[in-house]
Amino acid sequence: MASWIELAVFGVLLVVWILPGLERPTFWAGLTHGIGFIALALLIWVAVLRREAPYTLLAATLTPVGPVGSVIAIEWIERRASRMEPPDSEASEQTGRIATRRPG
Repeated sequence: MASWIELAVFGVLLVVWILPGLERPTFWAGLTHGIGFIALALLIWVAVLRREAPYTLLAATLTPVGPVGSVIAIEWIERRASRMEPPDSEASEQTGRIATRRPG
């Protein structure tokens, strides 16, 4: 959730930076992004030290794309974990029944 919030703040920063004449909003969005990114990196670092998150998440966060990297890494980690989970017991039972049926 923190990665998505930081990504939204980063998006706001890009918009106010690109639009002309928004120096004050650019300053505040930049300050919010800077503090938020440092907090996000520290949060992920603590999670890595507690072995609650893989090191690849921290590495992706510290890339030049920052919060975009952390969101992509979280999605990649979740998809990888879901592929490694064993199938549901009900699905296994149905598969087992189908596999043991003989025609005729």
